[in-house]
Amino acid sequence: MTKFLLSLHVIAAIVAIGPVTVAASMFPPSARQALAEPGSERAVSTVRLLHRICRVYAGLGIAVPVFGLATAGAMGVMGDPWLIVSIALTVIAAIVLVVLVLPRQEEILDGLLDGLGDTATAGAGAGAGAGAGAISASASASASASASDPVPPRTATVTNPKATVQLAMFTGIFNVLWAVVTVLMIVRPGSTTGA
Repeated sequence: MTKFLLSLHVIAAIVAIGPVTVAASMFPPSARQALAEPGSERAVSTVRLLHRICRVYAGLGIAVPVFGLATAGAMGVMGDPWLIVSIALTVIAAIVLVVLVLPRQEEILDGLLDGLGDTATAGAGAGAGAGAGAISASASASASASASDPVPPRTATVTNPKATVQLAMFTGIFNVLWAVVTVLMIVRPGSTTGA
């Protein structure tokens, strides 16, 4: 039974935590690229997908400590210091993800979506006011003009490079915490199994 629980624990960690660490690490540079290309639906779609991956797999990640505690109980190591430290670091990593990473991703994504909506609205409004013979020329001119318009005031804080830099820092902390937990799970100080 212990080997089965340990297998589930490791599989859950790979399947749930792996995608979060990769997608969360890719989010800040992708957001910077989307901010550099205002009005780019493709860039915003990438950021949206990365945020969705982080959110969904973070929810699935609850299986990791559940199977981990079940495994620790079956192995009789619940009081071992390495496990207590691992549990504490897992809780801290979860807090970093839920309180610092995901909300900042959401703010940046909302700002990008607002900017995308404002660009589309500006282009449509300018095209609607044009004469019948010049609609296509006016629409293409307004689309290119709206892409170079300054960012709306509501998204000004999101376009600040510090927002993505700070997010990258919190993501790095989350990733380092999981790396330390992984090492503790493998090395297990004081283990009598020789691992």
